[in-house]
Amino acid sequence: MRTMPCISGGEAGRMELHLKIRQVWSFSLYLCACIAMCESFRYSVPEEEKIGSLVANVLKDLRVDAKELSARRARLVSKSSKQYFQLDPHSGDVTVKDKIDRESLCGQNEPCILLSEIVLEKPLQLHRIEVQIEDVNDNSPKFSKNQFLLEISEQIPTNTRFPLEKAQDPDKGENAVQNYTLSPNEHFRLNVKNHSDGSKYAELVLEKPLDREVNPHIYLTLSAIDGGIPKRTGTTQLLIDILDANDNVPHFPQSEYNVKLMENSPLDTLVAKVEATDRDFGSYAHITYSFSEVPENVLRSFKLNKHTGELTVVGMTDYEETSSYEMHIKATDGGGLSAYCKVIVDIQDENDNAPEISITSITSPLTEDSPPDTVVALFSVTDVDSGDSGRTACTTEVNLPFVLKPTENNYYQLVTQQPLDREKVSEYNITITATDRGSPRLTSTRILHVEVSDVNDNPPVFEKPFYQMQLRENNIPGLLIGFVHAVDLDTAQNAKVTYSLLPGKVNDGPTSSYISINSETGNLYAIRSQDYEEVQDFQVTVRAVDSGSPPLSSEVPIRVQVVDENDNAPFILYPLQNGTSPSNDLVPRGAETGYLVTKVVAVDRDSAQNSWLSYQLLKATEPGLFTVGAQNGEVTTLRPVSSRDSFKQNLIVVVRDNGHPPQSTSATLRILLVDCFSDPYLKSVALPKEETVEEEDPSLTMYLIICLAAISSIFLISVVAFVVIKLQKREKFTGTYNSAANFPVGPDSQENSADPGAGSLSQAYNYEVCLAGGSLNSEFRFLRPLFPVFSVEPPNTQLNPRSSNDSEGVPSHAGESQHILQVRVPFEWFNFKFLSL
Repeated sequence: MRTMPCISGGEAGRMELHLKIRQVWSFSLYLCACIAMCESFRYSVPEEEKIGSLVANVLKDLRVDAKELSARRARLVSKSSKQYFQLDPHSGDVTVKDKIDRESLCGQNEPCILLSEIVLEKPLQLHRIEVQIEDVNDNSPKFSKNQFLLEISEQIPTNTRFPLEKAQDPDKGENAVQNYTLSPNEHFRLNVKNHSDGSKYAELVLEKPLDREVNPHIYLTLSAIDGGIPKRTGTTQLLIDILDANDNVPHFPQSEYNVKLMENSPLDTLVAKVEATDRDFGSYAHITYSFSEVPENVLRSFKLNKHTGELTVVGMTDYEETSSYEMHIKATDGGGLSAYCKVIVDIQDENDNAPEISITSITSPLTEDSPPDTVVALFSVTDVDSGDSGRTACTTEVNLPFVLKPTENNYYQLVTQQPLDREKVSEYNITITATDRGSPRLTSTRILHVEVSDVNDNPPVFEKPFYQMQLRENNIPGLLIGFVHAVDLDTAQNAKVTYSLLPGKVNDGPTSSYISINSETGNLYAIRSQDYEEVQDFQVTVRAVDSGSPPLSSEVPIRVQVVDENDNAPFILYPLQNGTSPSNDLVPRGAETGYLVTKVVAVDRDSAQNSWLSYQLLKATEPGLFTVGAQNGEVTTLRPVSSRDSFKQNLIVVVRDNGHPPQSTSATLRILLVDCFSDPYLKSVALPKEETVEEEDPSLTMYLIICLAAISSIFLISVVAFVVIKLQKREKFTGTYNSAANFPVGPDSQENSADPGAGSLSQAYNYEVCLAGGSLNSEFRFLRPLFPVFSVEPPNTQLNPRSSNDSEGVPSHAGESQHILQVRVPFEWFNFKFLSL
């Protein structure tokens, strides 16, 4: 709870008195401010004053001098949208800034006052300025027309008054219209009166009777005068026509008019002109024409000019609708007297109606196997014209399988005359033409739309007579191979085609186990994965049958080619890589660069570029000693063989095919480097004639002969046993070997040893045994050895390297005898040559 401080009685009285004094001062200041704000000054200025004209000097009214007025930044603010006055702050003069037109500002309102405010600062004071715009006589009275026409009958009595239009003057007060005057005449005088608003108007008063025959027209001048200084005047002309009295009736020269009119006459065609006369004058002699009691069809077709009496065409005049029109025409003068006549219009017929074709019945659709004389449509032809214009003839187009046959009562039949074929023309727009015999002849046409319905008379037709598709081996079962499409020219159910496979065999298996077809779309799908090495291609037959009754079908052969993929690695034929002890190839240590050591033979079951083989030396005991031909697989020496090279050399040769991705197989070769191999034979080839042959160790020859005899015996026994076993089990061995290696063996193995584009198996190889008679050393050389040969090198024996390609180039010696034993084995040829010197 908040406590209030304790205040003594004396202090409270002083505070209350102080508060009342403050309120009195505040009220006084507010009253002064109101007086300052509400004080206004009124001035006046005539309209149309020149710009810069002085309106008033406000120094005295503001009770300030010019210096204080300028110091307090006095300015004049207009209350209207436009500033008509301006204030000079140095002199206090209020002058005209823009031209003032009282009539445009205030119109007829009085008084016309423009409001402005004078603003003074330090302290802020506002003084209201009211400037009254005084009217000056700057506008003349003006009538709405320059001439007024008055029609007065000659029988009007005297003292009849005719009010006249008052003149308009935008000025006010004395500057407005104050009086009217009339030009001198003997028949009329002017009487000026006031309206309730104070404005003046004039009346024309007849003082003397009128006589049209004496003076038919009277011309007067009416003037309006204002009260300004100087006075302004406006005038207008009064034209008075004296009207005649009606004492004669109009008269037609004949009471009935007969007219002929062609039907369909153009608009505004003159039919007839009636004319009546009246002996009166003026309005009584002026005759107007009008229809009297006529039917509606007359008003739709004809128009009567009320001034001239001309009867013209304004609508259709159709003979077939109305052949004759009868009408009464009334002539009335200005006094209301009338006379009548009759007009009869006979319409003449012309050939204006074309024949009309009315379809009674029509058969659509029409089956394409409809027989001749089948009624397609029945129709009639009519023409409402008369005479020859109503007689008609009917025709149709030529080169159509239809013809018209007339019947009774202008009826015609449209019948077939040729067989229909929907596949050639599925619908007909038959134009029927009817022509009358009028002049000019009129023609009308009618188009009959006849659809031809389908019957099942077209078998499905395949887009191609033969389809060839490709399928990559190792495909996913259910893979889309391709599609067939047959088109049936029929429609609806007759054109709905279903597809099926005809029964057949592929490699002794049913066709359905290799391929399937979607009966609706004709898409062909592979049932199982294919192997190119087993099936290169196969052929099936697809039948397309429509849904008509009876159904029609067609067949198409499809050849599916299996595209080879690189899914077989190369197979090494030589040397054999069957896990047994590998054969050793012998190379003399004296072999030179390019010496043929052996050849790697491989095949690939794939085809095309997937079977193109390349050879590469992957690993060797001596990397720089041997090389392998990239295309033929021949292993040759890359440099001469030296005594420092290792006795045993192991080579790993990689055989790679050209597929994507490539596959490869490796072969391991073992090569023995011997010292005395082919030494005597090489010497006989390499020594010059002038050099003498050194004596050789006789024991070496004996060992070689013994080894040769033993090896030859074993070899011959093996060959004989092999031939016997092969003859007994040829079929079994051939089937097993072909399925494993796809490489033929048997008596014709040389011819069938390699696929012409699928491997690198070379020709037969020669094995030579050379015995030199009369010497201590003999040579037993294997270019492609099957058994290891061991030799003892006598001291100081020199080896002459010799390429295997020179085996046929050994020089003949006198007394040399040659014995050749040739044996044929599954993969190679072995030639044994016994050379004795």
